[in-house]
Amino acid sequence: MRLFFGAMLLLISSIATSQNCQNTLSGYIIDLHDQSPLANATIILAGAETAVITDEKGFYSISGLCDATYSLQISHPACSTQAVRVIVRGDTERTVNMEHHLEELGEVSVIGSGNSKANKTSQEQQVSTVALQVNAAGSIGDALKGLSGVSSLNTGNTVVKPVIQGLHSSRVVLVTDGTRLQDQEWGVEHAPNIDINNAGSVSVVKGASALQYGGDAIGGTIIIKPLRVPQADSLYGSTLLTGASNGRGGSITSTLIKSYNSGWYGSIQGTLKRFGDFETPDYILSNTGAYERDLALRVGVNKFSHGIEASYSIYNNELGILRASHVGSAADLANAIANTGVPNFTEDFTYEIDSPKQEIKHQTAKISAYKRFNDLGKLSFQYDYQKNNRLEFDIRRDSDDVRPAIDLELRTHTTTVDFDYTADNTIVAKAGILGRAQTNFPDPATGIRRLIPDYDRIDFGAYLLGAKTLNDWTLEGGVRYDFNFIDAQKFYRTSFWEDRGYDVLFPELVIEDLGTQFLVNPEFTFHNISATAGAGYDLSDTYNLTFNYALSNRAPNPSELFSDGLHQSAARIELGDIRFDKETSHKISVALSRKHNNWSFTLAPFANFISDFILIEPTGSQQTLRGNFPVWEYRQTNARLLGIDIDNRYIINEYLTMTNQLSIVKGQDRTLDLPLINIPPVNTTNRITYTNEKWYNFNFWIESQYVFRQNEFPDTNFPVFLVESNQNVTVDVSTPPEAYHLLNLRGKVDFSLNTTSKLEVALAVNNLFDTTYRNYLNRQRFFADDLGRNLSLQLKINY
Repeated sequence: MRLFFGAMLLLISSIATSQNCQNTLSGYIIDLHDQSPLANATIILAGAETAVITDEKGFYSISGLCDATYSLQISHPACSTQAVRVIVRGDTERTVNMEHHLEELGEVSVIGSGNSKANKTSQEQQVSTVALQVNAAGSIGDALKGLSGVSSLNTGNTVVKPVIQGLHSSRVVLVTDGTRLQDQEWGVEHAPNIDINNAGSVSVVKGASALQYGGDAIGGTIIIKPLRVPQADSLYGSTLLTGASNGRGGSITSTLIKSYNSGWYGSIQGTLKRFGDFETPDYILSNTGAYERDLALRVGVNKFSHGIEASYSIYNNELGILRASHVGSAADLANAIANTGVPNFTEDFTYEIDSPKQEIKHQTAKISAYKRFNDLGKLSFQYDYQKNNRLEFDIRRDSDDVRPAIDLELRTHTTTVDFDYTADNTIVAKAGILGRAQTNFPDPATGIRRLIPDYDRIDFGAYLLGAKTLNDWTLEGGVRYDFNFIDAQKFYRTSFWEDRGYDVLFPELVIEDLGTQFLVNPEFTFHNISATAGAGYDLSDTYNLTFNYALSNRAPNPSELFSDGLHQSAARIELGDIRFDKETSHKISVALSRKHNNWSFTLAPFANFISDFILIEPTGSQQTLRGNFPVWEYRQTNARLLGIDIDNRYIINEYLTMTNQLSIVKGQDRTLDLPLINIPPVNTTNRITYTNEKWYNFNFWIESQYVFRQNEFPDTNFPVFLVESNQNVTVDVSTPPEAYHLLNLRGKVDFSLNTTSKLEVALAVNNLFDTTYRNYLNRQRFFADDLGRNLSLQLKINY
């Protein structure tokens, strides 16, 4: 018996001394907000004398561990130190989320190629905080249009709509702080109601890959997020002043943020912009001033395990519309478009903004919350309310009548619930649902026929996204379902109703016959399926190849369905069609990227095939009591868009860097075998930057922008009869303007005021040689030249 117990003790001792201590603990240290990797994080094993550092992908590995429970101390230069307990049983993987504190005020990135975990197979471009600062007195469209594949559709220089790979308006979804913007985006002269200075980060997903925010983003999705707030006891902010010579105005914007170690925080941000009439190299652009006032407030608590936030923002903007674009007769219209010199209407410089003009007020109130579950993920909830009021003023015969010609009020309630799986850094899984109710009310007190009718809209959506990283491969996919219901009431002129054949096609829609007009009640229901699938492969440490396919469906917007009258700020008569079906897009995109210390580039070709594509184009002119205006009609066709975006960056030496961007897109009407209207011309931007951090962080660049002539365009010219000369004259609205070249300069230096404050001084010159030109995508090109030289001075204080 003694011999037996002795053998057992010897066996137990042998097992104890031969315990497996060859285990490896590995994983990733990542930002809990956006799942981006945190390089240079330090992981210390309790009781050990050595430490490991994460690589550029946030990866760490610790070898020689036994089966036991360990305590890790994890630190990062921009994070609070975190202690984590890990049970090691064999080779173990453990990913740790950390609260990452940003010191800068954010950056603009165009998601599409790779840095975003949720869009690994889409192309991506990034623009530093300088892009936001340079355009602080401008708009979000100004900040984005310098990126390859992103241009803008302008009405003058103050109304700037982003165009992504040839598509805009309702095909581009804009999401700000988790809220999809509902601001009458269907109008070509309706710029996004966003204060660029309230953006901490901006991302643009090219194509329909951002299914979380909607399946109808055939062009792309612009995602704006506010400044991140650290979980630390801190008070900081900044003030930025901009002065500009062209428009003789400027802007001031200030941000102040207070945060606490407990996770509580609050912030306030405000912007004021004021400009008078802008100028071309040769004359004043009368009635083109702008007056903008914005305010944003946030308060909440942000902890690793949970958080809640309430926010409110208001955007106020008054914009003048070029007076020369509103004419009184067919002869005036023909002469104004044919005239390439000084417009028919110019006055001395003024800060006053008269009709025609826009007044926009957009308010957003939001409450959001999240709860994080250990080793599982994060559950998020959000409710937001938006109220958009748009007033458009026309030139009335009675100068004492100050009523707007269009008065639209859009109220939107939205609720979303999302779940984001974050337990494994090699897997992305996200699902969510959305419900939205919307009411549009066009005030009849304007005394003018309503362009857009009363309608109620109900939306429901659900999505599922997933991605998996396998060594050098990345695979991703997603699917989304959307339900849209529109219930409208609209008055149609009897003659128009019958000319369109609606009396035969939709007799059941008429609810009241008023003799000269019908009151109708159209109801539309759409069921849309959208999907995406992609793959990425790391060819080497330097090269990466991605492929993505996106299916998207978009229901017609209210303007495309119901427009029937004069759109004042667009200076044209617009006609919709209730026979329209939904658009269906099939987009294929490929990207080859090279990332290296000295030379990096991205080649990103794409092909987008769109069935039942809705476009608007001129078909003639019509005389009204308020003047003669061109008539633009919506129609459906099958379209094809082919293009390529190219980005190059070459570091010449420690001081000099050269960048190049080239964008090409070709649009074709496959049904009529004609080019599509309003497709961006080929354009390229080249910049050389000199940086010397030793001399007050000096930075200087010279930038060359060359825009080619658009040689592919449809013939949409139309004849008008001139009573004065008793003859027909062709109005040329098709011929694009000539190519042009602009040179821009900017220099900046920093001065340290004290240990916590810094002053930045920047001087810039746009259109250095005061070049006269007209932009094909500027709707005012028919009546006037584009902007002349502009000198701007910026002073920014960080405190």
